[in-house]
Order: sequence, then structure tokens, then C-alpha cells
Amino acid sequence: MIKISHLRKEYPNATPLKDVNVEINRGDVISIIGPSGTGKSTLIRCINKLETPTSGEIWVDGNCITSKKCDINKVRQKMGMVFQSFNLFNHMNVIENIMAAPMDLLGKSKQQAYDDGMQLLRTVGLADKAFNYPDELSGGQKQRIAIARTLAMNPEIILFDEPTSALDPTMVGEVQAVIKELANKGLTMMIVTHEMRFAKEIANRVFYMDEGGIYEDGTPEQIFENPQKEKTARFIKRIKVFENLITSKDFDFIGFNTSLEEFGRRCGISQKAIYRMQSVFEELCVQIILPELSKDFALNVTAEYSQEDDSIAVQIKYSGKAFNPMDSDNILSLKLAQNAAQSIEYAPCNEEGFTNMLVVKIK
Repeated sequence: MIKISHLRKEYPNATPLKDVNVEINRGDVISIIGPSGTGKSTLIRCINKLETPTSGEIWVDGNCITSKKCDINKVRQKMGMVFQSFNLFNHMNVIENIMAAPMDLLGKSKQQAYDDGMQLLRTVGLADKAFNYPDELSGGQKQRIAIARTLAMNPEIILFDEPTSALDPTMVGEVQAVIKELANKGLTMMIVTHEMRFAKEIANRVFYMDEGGIYEDGTPEQIFENPQKEKTARFIKRIKVFENLITSKDFDFIGFNTSLEEFGRRCGISQKAIYRMQSVFEELCVQIILPELSKDFALNVTAEYSQEDDSIAVQIKYSGKAFNPMDSDNILSLKLAQNAAQSIEYAPCNEEGFTNMLVVKIK
């Protein structure tokens, strides 16, 4: 359905795509993952001709869209795109946003566009919001409306550019549920995402992008459980492990918590479990351990996520005299930590620079 040959995209200061060669079959659902700056969004924007390739060819359903003779607007009628920002028209209500393109581009009557639009709103669970305006909706609702608007053009291909990245974590699930339903209907989709569990669950193929192209292309099981190439393996390992060394009591607490949350979201960990990790860190490390440490200390926090059994283990190593936080008289912090943890185990540590260790399994 889509064939890409020797695709290259250059900018004045960067070349995110150097030589992309791949074929995408009808019905493929492809998750596109990889570090920032490796051309993930650039790739799908080139496929939709929102970016003009520097060189190479892109064929969509038999049409070479990189040819000057191609009517790109006609091809785009078969290809929808959902962006990070919702791009809804704020002066139109929800149903008007959905009706506009089918009336203007497909020649549908107002009644037909309305009937079809209402059916799509039922599909995304928002029929009751038909006459609301975008500024009256949550972020998750806006993104579902944006998906319904894309579906109104009856596309054969849908390109998603980080569809959940602009959302509050509590709203991510509702958008992912709609995309999963579309995948089950056989639409061809390419999804740039940093939500790794979602990427694994929804796709039949995963592209890991690096070195200016599709560095590794495989099934979700291969990419996430048994990657064949070194950089893929390093990336997958990195998203499963969070590590931070603290050497000052005036450390950046907000920055630490933000990094821990980003780690959780990359792994697809539930927001509840992320809060529990943060609670364990705050109550055990900040409230109990840090006050016991002398001026020159080291405290290392490592969180590891296992996709195999959906488990999270937090290891806390620290210097100084032998001290078991479970013996602390800070009863409130201990209780809060225990509520967030499945188990908390203390042991002496003989690693260089550390004398104490806690292993906390998160509920």
C-alpha cells in the first residue's frame, strides 16, 4: 500500500532521514519508536507530503506522491492525519468541525454529513458533546474529536503523530482505547508514540528509528523482547530502567519526580503505579533516609520495569552508618510508603560508596 525508496530529508542543520526503504502492507498497524530527533515525525509528515522530501520516492496505493504530476490533495483524501495538537476550529462546535471537510471535499449533503458525523461521535463515545465547542472539552475529548474528524473522510490510511503526548496522563487511556478499536477494524495505521506498552499492544509491526532510517523493523515481540541490533537493545533496556544519583540534600525534587513520571509513561506504566513510585521515593528517601545522612553522602535510586510480568522494583542504595528505615519513628511516612509498596526489604550493602540497600516492590 505504501512503498518508500531511498527517502532523504535534509534541513539546514540536520538530516533526520538519510535513506529510508520500506514497504507497508494494507492493514498494517505500525508503531514508530526511537530516541528524539531520529526522524519519526518527519517520516510520517513526508508520507502525507506535509514535508517535501529532499530526494527519494514515496508511493501510496500506486501513486508516486513525490512526482510533480501527482495530485496530492486527491491522495490525501485516502489518508488522514492526527496531530499532537488537536487543530480543531474553535469557532465551530464539535459536529460542525466533523461535517466541514466531507461537505467541502467529498460533496456530501449537510444532512448526510451530520448523520455520518453523529455516528462517528458515537464510535468515539462523545455523541453527547456534538454541540459543545472545543474550549468546553478536555484534552482527551478534543483528541477523540480530532480522530472522529479524520475518520469522516473515510481514509484508508491514518497517520498519528504522538497523539497522546499533549494530554494529561489521566486522559491518555481514553484516546488509546479509540485507536485500538480502529486497529481492530483493519485500517492501515502508522503511530509515532513514546507509550511503549501501547506501541507493543496495538501494532503488528514496530519500526525502531535511528541512524537516519528504520534501524530495525520487526514484530512487537521481537523488538521489545529480543531485539536483533545493538542500538535497539540499548534503547529498550534504557526505557525499562530509571537511575538517579543524589549527593545533596538540596537536590531538584521536582525535576526528579518529573523524570520518574516520564520514565513511567515511556514504559506504559499506569498513572496509579507512577504515583506509588513517587510516594515511595518521597516518604522513604526524602522524609526518612536523607535526614539521617551526614553532609557527604550518596543516595542512588534505580527503578526497573519488567514488561514480562508488569512489575516494578525500586532499589535504593545509600551511604553512612547502618540504618534500616523500617526502624524509623516517622510513623506517618512509613505508613504511606507501606501503602504504596507490595514489599520493602532492607539489607546491608558492600558496593563501593554504599553501605545500605532497600528493595521496594511497587503494588
